[in-house]
Amino acid sequence: MPSSDVMLPAASRLGPISLTVRNRASMAEFYAQALGLRIQDEGPILSSMGFGGEDLVRLVEDKGAKEAGRHASLYHFCLAVESRPDLGWWLRRLLDTGFELDGLVDHRMAEAIYLKDPEGNGIELNWDRPRSEWRPWSEWLAMGNAPLDVQGLLEANAKAGPRETLPVSTRVGHLHLHVGDLKACEAFYCGALGLTKTVEIPDQAVFTAAGGYHHHIAFNVWAGRGVAAQPLGAYGLRSATLVLPSAEDVSAAGKRLAAAGFGTESSQAGVFTRDPSGHGLLLAPAN
Repeated sequence: MPSSDVMLPAASRLGPISLTVRNRASMAEFYAQALGLRIQDEGPILSSMGFGGEDLVRLVEDKGAKEAGRHASLYHFCLAVESRPDLGWWLRRLLDTGFELDGLVDHRMAEAIYLKDPEGNGIELNWDRPRSEWRPWSEWLAMGNAPLDVQGLLEANAKAGPRETLPVSTRVGHLHLHVGDLKACEAFYCGALGLTKTVEIPDQAVFTAAGGYHHHIAFNVWAGRGVAAQPLGAYGLRSATLVLPSAEDVSAAGKRLAAAGFGTESSQAGVFTRDPSGHGLLLAPAN
């Protein structure tokens, strides 16, 4: 297996999240009404949505997609904004439209809003505090989470003034997965792919990142140790995208994965692979 000392370039980041959905129209309506995303491209079975820049969410319709019982799956994906008032814009919109929220949390390094889309996909809306204010993970875990400063966020949004949409800098911040085997997924994401483990909650979850970020991809066994891999034909997460700085970086990462025994498939879009729990991952070069 390739050395775990292999590291992805610091500029590596997440790109679009693709979801297999059963009702594309209702899902697109949710992402538009609840989060303000707009359709940027549309085809016979695909709606790509975002804020005028890179696609954030791609909805791929499969009316025959099934709920396959308990298996590895998406825990949540994170859409992140660059400024606190923009997180306040999301909160104001959600409160005004009456969508149900699952959580309002201050994670110390970031503030977050949690909810689910109509087909049960977990979503985190996030604003990172400046890196200069970040503390070691050990301190964050010891302090635990705090309640979100709802009033402060709403005031920050009001002070920024009315605006109809969020900026094109809004991005996919991180991905968090339910998996069956932490060690197998760590061997994939760290040992072969080249992400760095930033913290581990022993026997529960592992967080990984490039470039010193708190986490780009995390995975946990909270759905059950040894849970079956995500089956093909199920609705939910279809694939995530990891954007690397260059085509050479994509090729090198693909070769490491293949050398470690993980299946890869190359195309014009990049290199597609699946982690040990069946989650699809596209390695794509930055445009």
